[in-house]
Amino acid sequence: MAKLIIQDLNKIYSNGVHALNNINLTIDNGMFGLLGPNGAGKSSLMRTLATLQTPDSGSITLNGLDILKNQDQLRQILGYLPQEFGVYPRITAEELLDHLAILKGITQKKERKDLVDFLLNKVNLYEHKNKAVKGFSGGMKQRVGIAQALIGDPKIIIVDEPTAGLDPGERNRFHNLLADVGDSAVVILSTHIVDDVRELCTDMAIMSHGEIVYNGSPENVISELEGLVWQKTIARNELEEYNSNYKIISNKMVGGKTVIHILSNLDPSNGFVQVEPDLEDVFFTKTSLTPQTQEL
Repeated sequence: MAKLIIQDLNKIYSNGVHALNNINLTIDNGMFGLLGPNGAGKSSLMRTLATLQTPDSGSITLNGLDILKNQDQLRQILGYLPQEFGVYPRITAEELLDHLAILKGITQKKERKDLVDFLLNKVNLYEHKNKAVKGFSGGMKQRVGIAQALIGDPKIIIVDEPTAGLDPGERNRFHNLLADVGDSAVVILSTHIVDDVRELCTDMAIMSHGEIVYNGSPENVISELEGLVWQKTIARNELEEYNSNYKIISNKMVGGKTVIHILSNLDPSNGFVQVEPDLEDVFFTKTSLTPQTQEL
């Protein structure tokens, strides 16, 4: 079992942005979701955990190892899939994974070949191993990305916005792959996509403006809104009026009409019906985010 402990972590950039504000988290084996809007500080935290930047204060330990003081040791047991996974031009999937395995210290040629074949099979890319990665679809590149993150039997795996831009089929395959690897390592899934966390994670945190505004299970935080969420379908040109009179936590287009969710302790009447809260309601409530209208 692996355990990651983050204590009192702070990072202020030169432009004055307080990207990480007193972050405290304890993360065990399995899938952990880090949810928040763009600019919440998720990528800053991921880069710090991956030893790509140094915090101003605080500590991070993995199974007792101080990773801020032992960065090289951490990198030997780290798998990292950044938000933008770049690839070398014209290199094949097999060549890329072989090269990265060498960088991870796997020097025996047969051991590397066996490992690369195993990983390509695991991410369902073995039949494409001799094709240039630059010609792969977004989902295929992400699968190469997770394959390289699994090199060296990592104890902590960080994936930053892994499903952005994937089609539904690729996203489902990627979810299944992440769930498989979560059995033997700490897997941190950083995303602004609520469904990714709802479908994959038993434990989660929500970040907003560099702070942790919730840490616990998705079920527990959803239960906090039980009986408080109300829904109504309105005309699009009525949105501003309703926004002035109610605490709207989300609005989206459904079948060409605007559906709003509001937060209220009392029955607001006026055609509103009470609905079961979901993680999207929690997300907008905890981050005080004005949601963008979504076409469904």
